[in-house]
This record gives sequence, structure tokens and C-alpha cells, in this order.
Amino acid sequence: MPRILSGIKPTGRLHLGNYFGMMRPAIDWQEKGDALYFIADYHALTTVRDPAKLREDTRSLAVDFLACGLDPEKATFFRQSDVPQVTELTWLLSVMTPMGLLERCHAYKDALARGVSASHGLFAYPVLMAADILIYDSDVVPVGKDQKQHVEVTRDLAIKMNETYGEGLLKLPEPSILPELATIPGLDGQKMSKSYGNTIELFLEEKALRKKIMGILTDSTPVEAPKDPATSSIVGLYRLFATPAEVARMEEEFRAGGVGYGEFKKRLFGAVWDHFAPARARRDEIVRDPGAVDAVLRRGAERAGALADATLSRVRKAMGL
Repeated sequence: MPRILSGIKPTGRLHLGNYFGMMRPAIDWQEKGDALYFIADYHALTTVRDPAKLREDTRSLAVDFLACGLDPEKATFFRQSDVPQVTELTWLLSVMTPMGLLERCHAYKDALARGVSASHGLFAYPVLMAADILIYDSDVVPVGKDQKQHVEVTRDLAIKMNETYGEGLLKLPEPSILPELATIPGLDGQKMSKSYGNTIELFLEEKALRKKIMGILTDSTPVEAPKDPATSSIVGLYRLFATPAEVARMEEEFRAGGVGYGEFKKRLFGAVWDHFAPARARRDEIVRDPGAVDAVLRRGAERAGALADATLSRVRKAMGL
């Protein structure tokens, strides 16, 4: 049975990009192997400086993930910071990490381009990510296309450790990427991201969700004129929720003309609202029993901590500590 490892940062309310890019694949994976999923609060510290907000977002993420279908009886779910052993492994990997390897990582350059302040933590982010993966002897790492390079860095570091301190010391993980879901379009047509402020959050109130979807950026093509479904964020999002027949109908209406963007947006709203109705009901139940969420995270941390201890003990011994 493969061991699957994935994490998600608590940096604001979860949105459709998070759901389709990480959460739904993770929920599918929990049926296929030994799944470990963590809330990456250490990683969030590279940008979040408000302690209260970090705690609030961490809690909200836990509730939302459980509401969307993460089953704590099938997957180990925990806060990253509840397993501090990962920070020691990060240092042990750091002393073996070539500077050039990190300098080639595009995520650091992308973050700087978005205005994120440069820091050692931001620069060394891939090493902490490698420690997250390697400390649990992970076999499979479901990641977005933009994170594939970090899994490659992880493999490079594991190979270097094994060559230096003994073959088999660290397991080499494999990335799992869903290319068809590599890019979820946002309100402005770019990739949906909190960094771009173009997200559609999972659990908005009905009025707020409708307003967001009706605000999707479109061109000035008249109602009666044909439109290109291939370049439309509306169609791109609708495809995630509708049946193939429903998508085909919308694409046909785009090409034929006679239907305005507003009508297509209303149809998209209905599809999104209906899709998350069961999750909204589960979320209401979870919120009424906060102690249950704490218990899930505590049990997850205990199990993850035991796995981390075993790996860290092996690595410490191999390195002479």
C-alpha cells in the first residue's frame, strides 16, 4: 500500500483552486493508500505575520477539509507544527543542499515578483518541503504542476543523502500530477490564486457567491454575437461541475450567439452552489462540535509524530549524531 503525503497552507479561505488542485485529489487518494495530509502552518509563516489570523485560518482549513470529505478514519490529518521533528530534518537536509539547487527554484523567483519579502525561509522553502515528504517515507506526493520542481528537489536531496550516508536511508518519492486540472481559471482568467485576488471561495454565503461569479471578467462581445468557449473562464469553471452534455450545450450556445455572458454566469452559479450543498451541511455539523476537530488533529499528530521519530532516528544515527 503506497504512502501518500500532501499539505496545504492556511493562508486565507479555501477556494476552488485549492479544492480541485489539492483537496479533491487528496480525498480520492485516501481510498488508495496510507494517506497523510497536513496543514502547512510552518510554510505559512513565510508570508503570514498575524498570529491570530494564522490560528483562525488553520482552524478554518481543518473544518473545511473535513467538510469536503477528508475521512480521519482513512487518512492521517494533522498540523505541520505539531510534528516539530520536521524542522530538525530540515536542518540535516540543509547542510547537504547545494545553493545552486535552490537558486534554480522558480517558486522563490515567482514569490519575489509578486512582492513577497525575501527571507531565508522563503529561499529555503523547498528544503522544508523535502523534509515534510521524506520524514514520513512517502511514496507518492500529489502536487500541482507548479510544485513538481519541489518534488524533484526532494528526490535530489534524498539521492545525495543516500549516496553520502548509505543507500536506502531515505525513500525516493514520486509526484502525482493531474494535468487536466493543472490550471483552475480565476475571476480574471489567470490561474486562480490568493496572490492575484481572483478566487472563488468554497463556503461563501449564497449572495456573496452569486456576486463573485457574476463578476467574472468577460469581453464586450454583444449578446447576439458568437463567442469563443475555449478562452472563457466561465466555460473553464463550468466544466469542473457540469456533465459532459451540459458543457457541450454551453459551448454550442457560445458559438451560436444569442445568449449573453450573464446567463452563462447564472448557470455556473447554480452548478457551483449545488455541488457544495452536501459539504455545506457537513460543515455546519462540524462547527457545532469543535472538540471533534481538535481530537482529529491530535490523533493525526500522534501517528505522524511516531513515523517522524523513526525516520529522524535513522538519519541522526547515519550522520553521526
